[in-house]
Amino acid sequence: MYFVKTAQGQQAFKERHQDFAQRLRSAFLLFDGKRSLNQVLEATAAMGVTQADVMSLVDKGWLQLPDVAAPGLAPAAVAQPSTSALLEFALPVTDEEQARRRYQQAYPLAVSLTSKLGLKGFRLNLAVEAAMGYAQLVELAPRIRDATGDKAYAALHQALFSQE
Repeated sequence: MYFVKTAQGQQAFKERHQDFAQRLRSAFLLFDGKRSLNQVLEATAAMGVTQADVMSLVDKGWLQLPDVAAPGLAPAAVAQPSTSALLEFALPVTDEEQARRRYQQAYPLAVSLTSKLGLKGFRLNLAVEAAMGYAQLVELAPRIRDATGDKAYAALHQALFSQE
């Protein structure tokens, strides 16, 4: 099955709704109508996301099948916030070793970029330093790109999202 985000789901995500646990936020980002449920579950297995968790998002109206056209629900392609558009290109990381390698490669780049921002990027730098894995670093990627600019961000993007 393939799911897409709804406008209601995007709003709940943006407002950090209390029902959006961190692990569900990571899974929610991966639903774009191109990745199957199984692919998303494999990518988020290390975080403990189950099919029941995904179905709870469907029950809340935050995810839907792409061909469903209910009023007030729009596919993510229409309502996607531009700051998180890069997350749609994140490759599902299917094994822990691949996630660990990408994290180890991208983390020093992210710290380097955000430390150069000085006081302007202090909070972002703290968030990067607190990132404990690939998924958390992917979530911070749009904020890093916005703060540093596309040219400086390119190396980090390559480390996080490139196909090996």
